[in-house]
Amino acid sequence: MPAPEKIERYELIVIGGGPAGITLAKNLGNKMKIAVIRPEEHSMIYCAMPYVIEGFISIEKTFKKDELVTDSGADLIRGQVNEIDFAAKSVMLSDGKQFKYNKLVIASGAIPFIPLVEGRNLNGVMSFKTVDDLKALKEFTEKKENPKQAVIVGAGAIGIELAQALNATGVVTTLIDMEKSILPAMIDPEMADLPTESLIKKGIHVILGAKVKALSGSEFISSVHLDNGKVIEFENLDSCTVDSDGRLNRIVVFSAGMLPDISFIKDKNLEIGKGGIIVNEKMETSIKDVYACGDCVEFKSGITGKTAPGKLATNAVPMAKVLSRNIMGENRKYAGFFNGAATRVYDFFIGGTGLTESLAHKAGYKTVTGYSRSTTQFPIMPDAKTLDIKLISDIETGRLIGGQVVSGEPVTDKIDLLTFAIQNESTVKTLAELSYSAQPFQSFFPAANALVMAAEEILNKIK
Repeated sequence: MPAPEKIERYELIVIGGGPAGITLAKNLGNKMKIAVIRPEEHSMIYCAMPYVIEGFISIEKTFKKDELVTDSGADLIRGQVNEIDFAAKSVMLSDGKQFKYNKLVIASGAIPFIPLVEGRNLNGVMSFKTVDDLKALKEFTEKKENPKQAVIVGAGAIGIELAQALNATGVVTTLIDMEKSILPAMIDPEMADLPTESLIKKGIHVILGAKVKALSGSEFISSVHLDNGKVIEFENLDSCTVDSDGRLNRIVVFSAGMLPDISFIKDKNLEIGKGGIIVNEKMETSIKDVYACGDCVEFKSGITGKTAPGKLATNAVPMAKVLSRNIMGENRKYAGFFNGAATRVYDFFIGGTGLTESLAHKAGYKTVTGYSRSTTQFPIMPDAKTLDIKLISDIETGRLIGGQVVSGEPVTDKIDLLTFAIQNESTVKTLAELSYSAQPFQSFFPAANALVMAAEEILNKIK
């Protein structure tokens, strides 16, 4: 009778090969025996996926190299985790393999949310997260038959970027959101006016303040029913819905939110909230030697201290860095989500950080806002473009709690500066005293700075 196969033990097992998992491997792979377990063939650069559709880059360019994990000294195991036995400190894969751990990190990410509406299982209804989703959409756009139609549900950054990509390939595209303006988690309605206008001018049909109520069709999607009574009918359905090789001409893509990917966790001793695995500031879970970070966790806003959404790679990475140092014996704490983010809508570069004005009001803040409009270069320069900024502050303390930028040039540098100010609980008075630089090709006139002008407007209002 053959001896039972020896179960390999690791000092640390990480479930998930996304930004958090890769960061943990890079920081700890040469310090301890680590395995990173990843179900996907490739870890992907998700935010680059729309640009594959548009033809800017190939699918392969979105694949992260396995060497990001293996060059650190960590083992990369491809497999789907089926179950975790926290008492026995073991991880079981769907193929029957089993591994033991001393410490475990769950960094399994999130999966797209498709609401439980009638017709959600019809052919042509999909999400946009995996390489299979990307390949299906790329194939869809490359079909020669016209017209092709797409409905994108969700006007967040990915939904908007996907809508622009599909529109660029000739697909008749409709963008829907239940909120009354685009990018509702990033910018307030008045900052969204010009970008929304640009979407419409480019031919994208924009429907706001409406929720998908149902999807209809016999086998293939034929119409989208909204709660405002509007019905989006796909044209020429009988002849064009599917061609001889079975490929679709009509699609509905849900990009309306993410859910933690933790269905493999069956042990009720692990505390889980609506937004994911509950962790403390050190990324510790309710079970000893078990940690979690990234999109699969529920955590708090760094501003309000209350539970808040924060499923961004730019949150997952610093979470993993904090955890890496704590595993090595330091005492680091993660401050919370500030959610600095950016996107592009045709000629407009857009960013937001902290709380929008509407989110601040929901959180109980009384706010005062400041606006500024300047140019990205000296106004006398031939390529100067408009730069609009909005700042939100707490009227009681003067603390900066939010910032938004809409510009004709990239905005991430300004968003990062504002995030730094918010993280450090800076007041608008402090921001108004910012010592800044100026140069004809890179800024407005030396006499004024867009961030300072917006801060000064708030101070004038308070006075």
